[in-house]
Amino acid sequence: MKFSDFVSIEAIQADLGADTKEGVVREMTNALERAGKIAAGEAEGIVKAIMKREELGSTGIGRGVAVPHTKHPSVDRLVGTVAVSKAGVDFDSLDGEKVQLFFLLVSPPDRPGDHLRALENISRQLRDEGFCRFLKQAQSPAEVRQLLEEADSNHFGG
Repeated sequence: MKFSDFVSIEAIQADLGADTKEGVVREMTNALERAGKIAAGEAEGIVKAIMKREELGSTGIGRGVAVPHTKHPSVDRLVGTVAVSKAGVDFDSLDGEKVQLFFLLVSPPDRPGDHLRALENISRQLRDEGFCRFLKQAQSPAEVRQLLEEADSNHFGG
């Protein structure tokens, strides 16, 4: 699975304004709603579902990266987006570091395979230090999109 299979280009944010975990999730979910990837009025339910998932354990996986995700009946296919926080956000990460790179995923409950493949793709690509460094430095959604495309075409080591 590639980023292009699930990342909504229209919802990418290169400079998140939020400074809390819930704020990040809300800002990214609202971007997906504005992009038409989740139905109007469903954002709040998705935010609640992601925050409930966070209670089980932070999706801040370390090295400045978090992958907040949930399964939700309002979507009929896997959707996601990417956001960059220049300042970083305390996301209760496993390593205690602030998070700058966020990959948010929402998938239908009856498609667990897609959800797992997307998580695998993200974690594989994020093992590449160069990819992470470039993403953190991205100044615009277009730059983020270009980096995702390069990762999809195996430009990075992932």
